[in-house]
Amino acid sequence: MELFTRSDIRNIAIIAHVDHGKTTLVDSLLKQSHVFRSNEKIQERVMDSNDLEKERGITILSKNTSVIHKGIKINIVDTPGHADFGGEVERVLKMVDSVLLLVDAFEGPMPQTKFVLKKALELGLRPIVVVNKIDKPNARPTEVIDEVFDLFVELGADDQQLEFPIIYASARDGIAKYEVEDDNDNMEPLFDTIIEHVKAPTGYLDAPFQMLVTTIDSNEYVGRIGIGKVERGRLKKNQQAALIRKDGTTENVKISSLYVYEGLKRVETDEVMIGDIAVVAGIQDVNIGETIADAANPEALPFVEIDEPTLSMYFIVNNSPFAGREGDFVTSRHIRDRLNKELETNVSLRVEETDSADSFKVSGRGELHLSILIETMRREGFEFQVSKPMVIYKEKDGKKLEPIENLTIDVPEEFMGVVMEKLGPRKAELKNMTSAINGYTRLEFRIPSRGLIGFRNEFMTDTKGNGIMNSVLDGYEQYKGEIPERSRGSLVVFEPGTAVTYGLYNAQERGKLFIEAGTEVYAGMIAGECSRAEDIDVNVCKKKHLSNTRSSGSDDALKLVPVGDMTLERCLEFIASDELVEITPKSIRMRKRILDSNLRKRASRNK
Repeated sequence: MELFTRSDIRNIAIIAHVDHGKTTLVDSLLKQSHVFRSNEKIQERVMDSNDLEKERGITILSKNTSVIHKGIKINIVDTPGHADFGGEVERVLKMVDSVLLLVDAFEGPMPQTKFVLKKALELGLRPIVVVNKIDKPNARPTEVIDEVFDLFVELGADDQQLEFPIIYASARDGIAKYEVEDDNDNMEPLFDTIIEHVKAPTGYLDAPFQMLVTTIDSNEYVGRIGIGKVERGRLKKNQQAALIRKDGTTENVKISSLYVYEGLKRVETDEVMIGDIAVVAGIQDVNIGETIADAANPEALPFVEIDEPTLSMYFIVNNSPFAGREGDFVTSRHIRDRLNKELETNVSLRVEETDSADSFKVSGRGELHLSILIETMRREGFEFQVSKPMVIYKEKDGKKLEPIENLTIDVPEEFMGVVMEKLGPRKAELKNMTSAINGYTRLEFRIPSRGLIGFRNEFMTDTKGNGIMNSVLDGYEQYKGEIPERSRGSLVVFEPGTAVTYGLYNAQERGKLFIEAGTEVYAGMIAGECSRAEDIDVNVCKKKHLSNTRSSGSDDALKLVPVGDMTLERCLEFIASDELVEITPKSIRMRKRILDSNLRKRASRNK
């Protein structure tokens, strides 16, 4: 059998730290390869297709697309940049033959750059380095290339990987250059570099078919579909094939439809062969990590091990006094079915049943990973409660191990002191400090994952919104000792009703409010943060008693401090271990686990 080279195809993934311009770069490649009609209105960041991705400006799910340049088809996979979605990145690297490593011309390599590059180098891929945003006024492309080279060396790149081609780009303007001073105004140098440096898929065309399923999607017409790269052989529509499960069992299946990518669309085809990124329909219960193989000679392909979850929280049926008012799906059966559906496509997630039929333990890669799932379910009409996130410990040789993260912080010099002071009790160790670029100093720490829970909120307040923090998991180490919980208590609603200005005005003297006048409340709901260490009951529904000398209009003179927007992330960061966040399609509320104040006091005494 002779080796076959698919010279008309190149498969590449774009990897980078969050916000370094991956999705914008794909936009420019699509536009300049004439995927869109000349009169077609194109939205920005066209690859970020779901609402949450558009709102947050981040990629959550990996996406596939393709462009044609000089008769060669370039399949492109856009990957997430957040560490919490590392499971997505690890999988899709199995589909490609090289990566474009995108680095911001000002920020340089960031924690996530290191994480995704490490995965690519371990798989033996030879990256092309793209220094993006060279149009920034404070860009420093030459120093950034030196930093990237140092990072390759640090991660143990071999000689071939170290000889990486470099392209300088402004994805937003649709320009790529071989040298910063070149004056071309298109992406041609990048297209040419991809075609020249990414090796064409090679393998045995006449050998039995093999394809690893790396992504799952579903379509209302054809059901579940498996997506992956054809490793060898060819597959025809309506052909019989074998599906090899992760446990080694095999079952016969019939391929009802085959698709490949052309631009952003899936186009039906009669046959796929080696090197194609193929979409296979007709296998009802296909899963990520399974192999679609030749029916007569089924051979499995190895699947990449996905990093384990580091955080867990409980998803609980809503049992607050307002339960069932705003959600469409409120029962434990609804929640169980939805979580099981999520497991099909979200490889880094784990769901476990608990002693209670109304509670599920859900584990993920980080706060963002879990909060995206919560927000998605909320928008679909689900109503439930979640507990405070907890880190997952491991046991080794009788020692307790905990997840440790590399934390990178960029702050103006004036805020350095307060940031370091706050990180001390959270068991952070300062590893490196780089001199200021444009007045910003970079601090690099190693910190237990649990030390980061609830820190982002404080950090943004302490740096007046000027700080930037990024973290990435760096393995497990011995338990670092106790970390103090939240230093302040909660203002807890004393009686049900509607919050009024008079009651809130009296309550705000005790701390910082989270709710406004007109908010419906119930006993045991959290109305704010107490200025002292203990919880205090407050009556936010208390009205002023009217008399001959007092009129209700004088309430207008009472000034309430404006309430900040209590987003889902802020609520998850705020709650203590005896509190829950109540999630409904219309509201996010915080509450005590035990709503009755007498029972609560008794429980804390027993504790």
